[in-house]
Amino acid sequence: MIQTQRTIANPVSMSGIGLHTGTECTMTFKPAAENTGIRFVRVDLGGNPEIPAVAEQVVDVSRGTTIGIGEAKVHTVEHVLAAIVGLQIDNIIIELDGIEPPVGDGSALPYVEVLQKAGFVQQEAPKDYLVIDETVMYHNEEKQIDIVALPLDGYRITVMVDYQNPALGSQHTGLFDLEKEFVTEFAPARTFCFLSEVESLANQGLIKGGDLDNAVVIVDHNLNENELKELGRKIGITENFTLGEQGILNNKELRFKNEPVRHKLLDLMGDLALIGAPIKAQILAARPGHKANVEFAKQIRKLYQQKKLVKKFQFVKKEGVVFDSNAIQRILPHRYPFLLVDKIIHLDMDKKVIGVKSVTVNEPFFVGHFPGQPIMPGVLILEAMAQTGGILLLNSFPNPEEKLVYFMQINNAKFRKPVVPGDQLFMEVELTQKKSKVVMMAARSYVNDVLVAEAEFMAGIVDREQKTEE
Repeated sequence: MIQTQRTIANPVSMSGIGLHTGTECTMTFKPAAENTGIRFVRVDLGGNPEIPAVAEQVVDVSRGTTIGIGEAKVHTVEHVLAAIVGLQIDNIIIELDGIEPPVGDGSALPYVEVLQKAGFVQQEAPKDYLVIDETVMYHNEEKQIDIVALPLDGYRITVMVDYQNPALGSQHTGLFDLEKEFVTEFAPARTFCFLSEVESLANQGLIKGGDLDNAVVIVDHNLNENELKELGRKIGITENFTLGEQGILNNKELRFKNEPVRHKLLDLMGDLALIGAPIKAQILAARPGHKANVEFAKQIRKLYQQKKLVKKFQFVKKEGVVFDSNAIQRILPHRYPFLLVDKIIHLDMDKKVIGVKSVTVNEPFFVGHFPGQPIMPGVLILEAMAQTGGILLLNSFPNPEEKLVYFMQINNAKFRKPVVPGDQLFMEVELTQKKSKVVMMAARSYVNDVLVAEAEFMAGIVDREQKTEE
């Protein structure tokens, strides 16, 4: 796999109509600087709004993947993104003067060919690979969808589908060498749908840009000649077409025997581009679809953001430690004798954090609390839990070093057992509610798996005052 970032050498454009909206659009790919990522720009709207191709910006997955910010949206981005990922492009600007990219022939090949004409430029910055080092799983029981990412020093995807339809049956495929297989074996795989879906979409006024040249239609029930003509009228096809004898509308010839599942793999590649970084992993997917793909991409992107955050503050990797005391001091403003967290051993962004405080006889508060019978003050246990929660909260906002956590309310505080010298406090704090810059957390502290204290916190996130030179 390529080790440095890549962009294109020259701007290139293509024009056509969108699959679902049927609107005309010219799309221009432009080179981008290192660490830009993939960005869509709506040049037809005031201010040329820019939409990063990341999972947080997904606004609809009903018929393809749509991203947007405010009123600015781009429909059906998955095939364009698959082409970009398949060609290992990291940085690119995609300008559109419409709401949906040209559909081409329903595959990723038209985009691949245009990008190949543009040429490629290797940049100096290293690729920001997300290395999957533990199994990540997504499961949807209702639709029997499973997607799994496994550790692998490379990039592989295997997909299986089973539509309970004689024309398709069970199909599977796998991409094992991105550079050798993508352009010839997967980019040409066209989008497909069932005849019943075409009827439903046509009745809803969708697939306005669909025709028999940019989609494979699987026949899943019979229609008479008049019904076929009426369907053609609704989707704007004037040519005569037949149900076909092979289960494909108009007896359309497939490019691959298992073209539908290859296109599903293509869709998955495009949707996983929304992680925002190239990945090293083996992806296994059973019955994937856009909704599941995007949910999985969000899950992986969260892992990516967390790993970036850890690298930002934790300079030396330590087994079993997310943040050591030096990293904690880069995040929290507290200092001796009021820094009451020694290390963070677990962090699940926006969900849960576990901090550790080793209580020694040298703690300054033991001098007066109590002489001859040292006990850690309950208010300091609360403070230790609050500081641990502060790390979780600060990492939920951009530029945490520029923020402070102010605790506004403490509820249901209970102290169940005394904490004494030699004890090690394990503080678990979970985010229970988040509204703008006010959050709620539930905290518990344990010594030897015994609950010693618990409380609920309300806190606000504020900007840290910047010092200015006089």
